[in-house]
Amino acid sequence: MEFSKRLDQFGEEVFAALNQKRLALEAAGRTIYNLSVGTPDFAPYPHVMAALADAAADPAAWKYSLGDLPELKQAVCSYYERRFGVAGITPAMVTSCAGTQEGMGHLALTLLDPGDTALVPDPCYPVFAGGVKIAGGECVYYPLSAEHDFLPYVAGIDPAAADRAKYLVVSLPANPVGSVGTSEVYDEVIAFARAHDLLVVHDNAYSDIVFDGPRGGSFLAHPGALDVGVEFFSLSKSFNVTGARVSFLVGRPDVVAAFAKLRGQTDFGMFYPIQRAAIAALEGPLDEVEHQRHLYQERRDALCDGLERIGWERPNAHGTMFVWAKLPGGRTDSLAFSEELMERAGVVVTPGASFGPHGEGYVRMALVLPPEGLAAAVSAIERAGIR
Repeated sequence: MEFSKRLDQFGEEVFAALNQKRLALEAAGRTIYNLSVGTPDFAPYPHVMAALADAAADPAAWKYSLGDLPELKQAVCSYYERRFGVAGITPAMVTSCAGTQEGMGHLALTLLDPGDTALVPDPCYPVFAGGVKIAGGECVYYPLSAEHDFLPYVAGIDPAAADRAKYLVVSLPANPVGSVGTSEVYDEVIAFARAHDLLVVHDNAYSDIVFDGPRGGSFLAHPGALDVGVEFFSLSKSFNVTGARVSFLVGRPDVVAAFAKLRGQTDFGMFYPIQRAAIAALEGPLDEVEHQRHLYQERRDALCDGLERIGWERPNAHGTMFVWAKLPGGRTDSLAFSEELMERAGVVVTPGASFGPHGEGYVRMALVLPPEGLAAAVSAIERAGIR
């Protein structure tokens, strides 16, 4: 069987390869601290689970939905005003998708023809580039570097590349690098998009995991953003419903309509009970979400303080459920270091190179253990003499 040549663009999936080694160590009786995959270990909130269970008890809820309930779209509109202070979002500016991972891939297919260009951050979550490649497009990377606090520096993007590109991906708070957007950065991005006739595609998965100050917001709250952009808004991390795959594309209605048209060719709509659970999350209290943000900050402090104590450079970790740690001791190969860390200390992390060329020299660690578990992981690293 000859498979599509588009598969040749993708190497071995790093998470799967590391997981096989982890399983082998566990089978040998080793204690493992798995900080590789960002799946929240917190439980979904009771009112969200109850809404899904109640809806699932209705036999009619098991039919094809064929689209979003009007109540769901309105709940997103109301949430944007209540939570983010963004007025004027209408149902025509909202459509659901089965998680931002899938959504980014489908948006690339919506926006790009073969040979078209997209501007993608480096390092970035892999689907930002993978979606472009599946659509037959070309990625032009712009670096997120320590020099600019791991934030988009649009002044450094080649103007000719920007003129060729159809869209610019921005993701703040940023996975994997842990940086958090500022009003100045968003103003620069919006002005840059206007100057080069670009659509801004903003991934807002971690708006409720921001440290050392007020909680996060929305790109669409910034002046001019609704003219040039769309945003993926996810319930996964804020409400601990990653497996339910609930995200929304919000923003310019022409882009939203085109995205929904493409998805309509392959999708029969979100399961009704999941829609009801999403409505419960969007309309319910947010005090637990805010409390959880502070719990993540306690975890961030336990991990970063510990690593700094044993001689590592303090990681970049201002938001998201990840910390971005520079390899200690002058090491430069992130995959080799990840294997060393697993074998010697039992700590599983993700090599920075898997997120793009500028990720080399770093590893990503997920805040998926309580503070005492993260402190134990640091102690295991210290006992192994990795510094």
